[in-house]
Amino acid sequence: MAKRRSNANALRKLEELPALLVERVLPGAARAGARVIAQDAKARLGGKRADGSGGSKVLIADAVKVRSRKRNGLIVARVLLDGPGAYVGRWIEYGTRPHFISVDPAYRAGMTTRRINKQIKGGDAALHGTLMINGKPVGTTVHHPGATAHPFLRPALDTKEAEAKAAAQAYIKSRITRAGIVGSDEGDDQ
Repeated sequence: MAKRRSNANALRKLEELPALLVERVLPGAARAGARVIAQDAKARLGGKRADGSGGSKVLIADAVKVRSRKRNGLIVARVLLDGPGAYVGRWIEYGTRPHFISVDPAYRAGMTTRRINKQIKGGDAALHGTLMINGKPVGTTVHHPGATAHPFLRPALDTKEAEAKAAAQAYIKSRITRAGIVGSDEGDDQ
């Protein structure tokens, strides 16, 4: 009968391998798959823009980000909207119901709509108590008819699921060699 001699160092490395995979490889694989979905979502948004801070226009697609974390023993990668333009992305994805727009009483501080608009426009008396939207007087309140949903995140997931899995597999293959785990984890999108 053949005898097997063990190398203590090799056995130790084999025992450590599952923990190393979870710590150093699988988060990157999850992000690699999520990036495929994020890229498709960005393409579906196209050149749509939103108002950013200081009146500048920002691309809504720039708000699509990838994040990963460990939750209850699982590694979870998410495609989410974060940063300038993210608020509009949610309205595009889900749409809006018809609603009225007016000045919230919590922010009025006892002022009338007319007075608020005077402060905004530097005291232009010709506006006479109107609510301003995009620099145009629309009245003390306005009825918004709502907006139709134009989903971009959910269809990206539905159509790119197989590609995302393939990207995660390719990432794992590129990191694991006979010599061990190579490279380093690149982290979340900023």
